[in-house]
Amino acid sequence: MSILTTTNTYTEMSSNNPSLISVRIWRGTAAGGFQRYEVPRAASQTILDVVTYIQRSLDPTLSYRFACRVGMCGSCAMRVNGQARWTCRTHVSKVIDESAELEIAPLANLPVIKDLVTDMTEFFDKWARAKGQFKGDATRQDDFARVKPESAQRRAVDAGIECIGCGVCYSSCDVVAWRPDYLGPAALNRAWTLANDERDTQQLERLRAVAGDAGCHACHSHFSCTERCPKRISPTAGIAGLKKKVGRLAAKGAL
Repeated sequence: MSILTTTNTYTEMSSNNPSLISVRIWRGTAAGGFQRYEVPRAASQTILDVVTYIQRSLDPTLSYRFACRVGMCGSCAMRVNGQARWTCRTHVSKVIDESAELEIAPLANLPVIKDLVTDMTEFFDKWARAKGQFKGDATRQDDFARVKPESAQRRAVDAGIECIGCGVCYSSCDVVAWRPDYLGPAALNRAWTLANDERDTQQLERLRAVAGDAGCHACHSHFSCTERCPKRISPTAGIAGLKKKVGRLAAKGAL
């Protein structure tokens, strides 16, 4: 992604005004650049409020994603001043002071479709490659399967099952940036939750899927995914758990 700063023709007021926020937003595709806007400052203002104001009041051609606005869907994830965040839950006052500038860009490690919108296809394809789909053997005629909440396996994934696939961890992962074939923290976290689901019937296939060069052992344990996860999940811990499970199978010659 190159950086090209352009002057916004919609700017109407000086950035020296403390009642305004100076914002640079990525425009175009991967070969695009940053464009500057001036947005009125407001109380309890979120980054998503800023983006929405620009799209509705200054430049209707700006493209971005959002849905729930309350931190449940994760679709509004973007990079704010270099860090991947949910923009609906990030207040401007927590990121910059009155004299600083906002910089808003699309998530890293994903192809840019336009402006702040990225192509999530590769992200979810990696979930599939990590065998991130539940596969059981029960039918609708069987009793409802129950998992004991106090079981060791269930407690091991209490946090991990809360992942909503927002892509913040994937965007923050250095290993994904270095080697694009790496499955990534979200896909491996999903594999970890299913590897501890006693109802699932493809445990061996899943562990084989995450045991390759682009799987769990490629993780360098930088903890960037854990530090940035808005749901306070630790994909790093789940990946470490996968490494142990894979190691045990390898010792038995089962891989």
